[in-house]
Amino acid sequence: MIKLTPQMRILLCVVPVDFRRGIDGLAQTCRAELKSDPQSGALFVFRNRSAKAVKLLVYDSQGFWLCQKRLSSGRFRWWPEGAETGERAKALAVHELEVLLWGGDPLSTKAAPPWRPLRSGG
Repeated sequence: MIKLTPQMRILLCVVPVDFRRGIDGLAQTCRAELKSDPQSGALFVFRNRSAKAVKLLVYDSQGFWLCQKRLSSGRFRWWPEGAETGERAKALAVHELEVLLWGGDPLSTKAAPPWRPLRSGG
């Protein structure tokens, strides 16, 4: 089971990938395209060209997990731009990933920031 925690590092691949790729192919994409170590414990999110499916890849210190969600109808409406600027990956918060997986727009969520400085009393 994959446990999502607020501290988890999530990297979303901006450009679509070939979904014929399995664990080894996506791990190679992490190294070559995203310049990240697939065994770092980060969760990597990929989308296919038609925007009807996403894959999640994560290493849990024993092996890789590969999960796929394919929508029965419609497409994933939101996906970050960045290919034009050369950006290959975008960091997401856990709540943003959950919204994305339900077909929503993570940027429209109004969640509290993950850290707020404490005011000094006195």
